[in-house]
Amino acid sequence: MDYLAAVEYLDAHIGQGMKPGLDRIEALLDTMGNPESGYPIVHVAGTNGKTSTSRMLSMILSAHDLTTGYFTSPHLERVEERIGMGGRHATPEEFAQAVTDVAAFADLFEARATDKLTYFELTAATAFAWFAEIAANAAIVEVGLGGRLDATNVVQSDVAVVTTIGLDHMEFLGTTLEEITWEKLGIVKEGSKLVTGPLPEAASSVAERVVADRGVKHFAFGRDFHLEAATPAVGGWLCQIEGIEATYDDLFLPLLGRHQTANLAIAVGAAEALRSKPLDVDALRTGVAAVRSPGRMEPFGSKPLVVLDGAHNPQGFEALGRALIESFDYRRWVLLIGTMKDKTVHEMLSHLKGKISVAVTTSTGSERSLSPEELGRAAAEVLNVEAQSETDPRAALEIARKVAGPDGGVIVAGSLYLVGTIRSLLNDGTPPQRNER
Repeated sequence: MDYLAAVEYLDAHIGQGMKPGLDRIEALLDTMGNPESGYPIVHVAGTNGKTSTSRMLSMILSAHDLTTGYFTSPHLERVEERIGMGGRHATPEEFAQAVTDVAAFADLFEARATDKLTYFELTAATAFAWFAEIAANAAIVEVGLGGRLDATNVVQSDVAVVTTIGLDHMEFLGTTLEEITWEKLGIVKEGSKLVTGPLPEAASSVAERVVADRGVKHFAFGRDFHLEAATPAVGGWLCQIEGIEATYDDLFLPLLGRHQTANLAIAVGAAEALRSKPLDVDALRTGVAAVRSPGRMEPFGSKPLVVLDGAHNPQGFEALGRALIESFDYRRWVLLIGTMKDKTVHEMLSHLKGKISVAVTTSTGSERSLSPEELGRAAAEVLNVEAQSETDPRAALEIARKVAGPDGGVIVAGSLYLVGTIRSLLNDGTPPQRNER
């Protein structure tokens, strides 16, 4: 099939929703000859920072001459963004061929089964097949939701990474930090290594029990590796990291937001854990300097400046609030926000209090979207600002830009789906492709 047919094939599986469990994808991959078993894997879970850490790790390993594939989700604009190699995502032709290869087996599976495969399961299988096709030396696989029952947990990873733990997706993962941590640490397998970012005490206690039960090596942020220094620089941060194996200085990370420097330390620790030896400092500097993370504190244009950020939970909004102060001179910020019904909106918005002059609320484009009107009432109450509601994201963007004026700024947040829509509008005006975790 060609690219458009491949996209249509995947789109036909949208609406299956999130179906926790491994039975379907295990059966599919078995019929495909288990392409996911042919290369070392770093499996990345966490409440926030998964995609940025995965991209950093991919660039670091690629700079060390490893053919490194990555799988992330959701996409922002086009579905092939989910799978890539080094600093690029798959081409439309590569993606179409990978989907074609998977579809032959998926159709056989669905002809026998009573349950259809989900969109996420198919995109994950497509990534695994493509990694085998490009003869990957390593693959970075990002969890879609949780860990234990996520479709990506079919892999036997060499290194498991948990970036952060916070309260999110509680309808699926549990209502306490301990319960959520157990779910995310479900990706840790016997014989692997575990690398963890800065975790709250309750999560750290669970991690230590998992490490003891499964007999794995554990490298923890702040104990086994450290962010020694992070100094603001033009367009990013100059970092020094004391890794598991060595100390690395003069690392320029071209991303905004101090939280990204902790993600970099995690990526360095994970790369060392995978290689079991120090990194080459010149290769590391090259890889870090080439890192990009679209939709994460990403500036677009000027007059007014538009900043796209995928913050969609309290932890993410806390990091966003800090980044607005650290990364930009004072300006009139207008918040353009859309979010899902299951989010703790009041807590999220509280981290932006005093930093926003006007809020414009809109739809994420998902059927799970919180109504712009309800979101507007929450924004007006929490932020103590005027809130305008507009269902259409295109119209909402124009309102936000007009209110901000040429000397102001628009921050877009609340949902990666909304960020993808606004990014597409700012790029060429075409709507993004359909999306589902």
